[in-house]
This record gives sequence, structure tokens and C-alpha cells, in this order.
Amino acid sequence: MLEYRISDWNDAYANGPNIPRGDRWPEAWVEPAANFRDALLAAGRAKLDIAYGSRPRNRLDLFLPEGAAKGLVVFVHGGYWQQLDKSYWSHLAAGSVASGYAVAMPSYTLCPEVRIADIVTEVAAAIGEAASRVDGRLMLTGHSAGGHLVSRMACATAPLAKDVQARIRHVVSISGLHDLRPLLQTAMNERLCLDEAEALQESPALLRPMDHARVTCWVGGGERAEFLRQNALLANIWAGLGATTAAVAEPDRHHFNVIDGLADANHPLTRALLST
Repeated sequence: MLEYRISDWNDAYANGPNIPRGDRWPEAWVEPAANFRDALLAAGRAKLDIAYGSRPRNRLDLFLPEGAAKGLVVFVHGGYWQQLDKSYWSHLAAGSVASGYAVAMPSYTLCPEVRIADIVTEVAAAIGEAASRVDGRLMLTGHSAGGHLVSRMACATAPLAKDVQARIRHVVSISGLHDLRPLLQTAMNERLCLDEAEALQESPALLRPMDHARVTCWVGGGERAEFLRQNALLANIWAGLGATTAAVAEPDRHHFNVIDGLADANHPLTRALLST
């Protein structure tokens, strides 16, 4: 019998300190992201800082493929809802853009300026704005806190317009946080300001999926035990509520390099995201 009990909640959700040379990130993403943006701008296939709301960070970047787009991918960044912005991740659009899809990447207002519930509303607005600009099927993906946010969009109670939600064909949550209650016991909650009621209201694993939901939970095989557990959790619970689900642990990947596959059109992560 193998027992599992968490004694240090901060360590359970600490990524950088538990990855060799983990302090390389997020700086390691800056240059490839800028290079990709510059290349698409030069080609006339990038539209930057599109407003989707009134707050300063309510902006998204839209990257376009050559020719008519087959549909739209929206990538929502992580950072525990309290750091980073869209500029770090532009290069992760490369796989989907090369496959013929437009890719939108929004920033959003960070905690503690707003609550997680407010970020959920902002992300829904960003998806709505991007969807108004690109027709066709819609795929959502996000990393860490972004995995939570895109999974939240697949809930029956998501603040998305019904016509936009009906376009969603696949949601891929990468290293997503699907039950927020454990974070109540971490030091980061001083900035997140979560309480029990909000954790219950905003945890996808505690909510019902939208009709015909199709969700893949993808995690690095070398991630913290809590991220492996959170990954399996949503796929397990939502399968029992009628959704089509899959749970994947990609070997030899940790929390920061598990997203690298999105930059490659031939990587299994990109192929899974775009499969319909």
C-alpha cells in the first residue's frame, strides 16, 4: 500500500525550485517569442495588442496562417494568475499557425488587483473577441493557471456567449490546476485572495462540463505529484459526467518544457490539440 499525504503545500506547488536550473524560466521564452512575433509582423500576419476590454492588460495578439484560417486556437498563459503576460509565449503559436490555424494569445489582469473569478470573465471576453475575427472551429489550450482558465471555459457555467461555446471542438489543459481548494493552504493565497466559496465556484473539477465537452489533460511526466494528480483528476471526474476526456503524461517533460511541443506542427501535443 502506497500512502500519499501532503505536508508542505508550498513545496507541492513550487515548480522552479524543483527543476534543475529552473531559474532559466521565464527568461528562456523571451527571445524565441520575440523572434516569432517579429517574423510574423514582417510577413503581415500578426495583429498585436487588440483590445477586448477596458483594463490595461485586456489585450490580445493574433497570429495568422498563410491563406484562409482553418479555425482558431486560443492559448492562455500561466503564472499562477499573478505574473507574466502574452509576450512570453508567442512562439508557441508556431505549430498551429503552420498547420493553418489562427492563434490568439491574450493577457489578463493579474491578482491581487482582481480575483480569479474576474480573470475567468476576462478570458471569456478575450475568446469572444478573437472568435469574432476568425471563423470556424475553436480550440482552447492553456498552461498551468492557463490550463485552469481554458478548462473553466468548457464548464456548463462558463461566461462565454453560447454561440462561441458551441464552436469549441477541443480543450487541452496543459499542467492545469483543476481543483483550486489546495491553494487555500499555500502562501501564494495572500495574493490570490481565494476563499472556499470562490474555490468551489471556479474549480472545473467541481463543476459540470458543457454539453459535448472534449477535454485532454496533458502534463509532463516529471512534474510535481500535485500536477500529475490534478491532471488525472479532471479527466476522471468529467468522464463520469459525460465528457470525452483523455489524460496524457508526456515522458521526460517538466512544468516549463512541457509546452514546447506547441511550437512544432508535428509534435503529438499540437496534433492532439488540432485533432477533431
